Amino acid sequence: MERKGFLKVVIIGVFALGLAIGVSSAEIEATTEKGTIKATEYEKGYRFDKNGWIYVHIEGKPYERGFQHGYLVASELDEILESLKYLTYWNTGKKWDFFLDAGEKLFVPRIDEEFLEEMKGIAEGAQSAGMDITWQEVLTWNGYFELTGYWWPNEKAGKFAKGDQTDKDRCSAFIATGSATKEGRIVMAHNSWDAFEQGQFFNLILDIQPAEGHRIFMQSVPGYIHSMADFFVTDAGIMGTETTIGGFGDYDPNEVPEFFRVRKAMQYADDLDEFVKMMEKKNNGGYANSWLLADANTGEIMRLELGLNYQNVERKTDGYFVGFNAPVDPRIRNLECSNTGYADIRMPTGARRVRLTQLMEEHYGEIDVEVAQEVLADHYDVYLQKENNPCSRTVEGHYELDRFEYWGARLPYQPAGAVDGKVMDSNMAKDLSFWARWGSSSGMPFDAEAFLAEHTQYSHLEGYLKDRPTQPWTLFRADEIWGMIHRAD
Repeated sequence: MERKGFLKVVIIGVFALGLAIGVSSAEIEATTEKGTIKATEYEKGYRFDKNGWIYVHIEGKPYERGFQHGYLVASELDEILESLKYLTYWNTGKKWDFFLDAGEKLFVPRIDEEFLEEMKGIAEGAQSAGMDITWQEVLTWNGYFELTGYWWPNEKAGKFAKGDQTDKDRCSAFIATGSATKEGRIVMAHNSWDAFEQGQFFNLILDIQPAEGHRIFMQSVPGYIHSMADFFVTDAGIMGTETTIGGFGDYDPNEVPEFFRVRKAMQYADDLDEFVKMMEKKNNGGYANSWLLADANTGEIMRLELGLNYQNVERKTDGYFVGFNAPVDPRIRNLECSNTGYADIRMPTGARRVRLTQLMEEHYGEIDVEVAQEVLADHYDVYLQKENNPCSRTVEGHYELDRFEYWGARLPYQPAGAVDGKVMDSNMAKDLSFWARWGSSSGMPFDAEAFLAEHTQYSHLEGYLKDRPTQPWTLFRADEIWGMIHRAD
């Protein structure tokens, strides 16, 4: 990939840490036509921060790339671990150590050694930078949403079929191709919804160049070997995103966790068929999603709805799919889920199913990156028919602004909703690049102190909620500055 506009690179300092094992890093200053980027370099990895995002490049064998990862995001992992230890107990009544034990027992026998080695490398890289963390904690963090949202509700209920239906109505997405788009390219867009105290950590742009398999460029979370936010592209031309299936509670603790299956599929699938096979193999039902996938080389798009007992695959080379947290397949919707809100426009799922379809039809034939950014920022409320009413029912979700008078199952004014926006077309995918906006798709800021002052019922989150000021859309690509640095040499 050609990188234009490079002017100079200056090494502005070298810092030694973990002298017993010879760990050191250099501060690199790369000046381009678009400005100066200050990066921290460690071995083959590097990190820089831009517009709210943390960009990390890692490469090599499993332990090697993991070590780079952990070393470069050690401070963020320290903050995340402190938050997890407090909030896990607050939200579940169980201490962090309880889930550590469960994660090791559930996951270790079912994960390939390659990815266990990468997580061990993450832990030891962070340790070398002065952080107290174990590889078991990295493992549990990777499987945290599965453990707390799928395994534990079933374990608590004493069964592994339709346990407590936790809050899974999050994320908006679409994928379009052929006559639906302006130039016939694939266009893919997604915004991540979550509780802010967790979603505020989804600000990692991770470039993984493994010693074996395909290069992966994705949005991720510090310490993760997968995406979690699930917006990615690989050098095989596979583009992917997802929306979680709401109302889904089935889980099989004897099969393989989702975070491992999707990482393996990203790294080793050569095409969409292989990706599907890897996702379906020994599927445990954890983190059940409607996947929106594409092949940038052929223009084909796919919807893979992956329940536990039922799977549904649809393919197109012309048209679109939308993601709104409810399954289309009647078997998954009726036999594996409850109260999905598929046709209920009072709920986030039904409302966004309608609104995203309206927007796809309104912009049909003109969908491109710019239109996709507008779609992700949409605040039209189809239930109240209000043009600008950011709430739980809008494409960019804002639970923190919603009284939930139409859906008593949810607490009013929850600090939750969309925390970002990402857009990519198939030309960008071939270049391993995408546009991303941190904070919210529309640029609407979140002030944690002001929110807690107004909503004291969430005072337990004081010190654990972060501000998200307005940030611009930013273009990121694999090999962002490393190639420029070494071509300059």
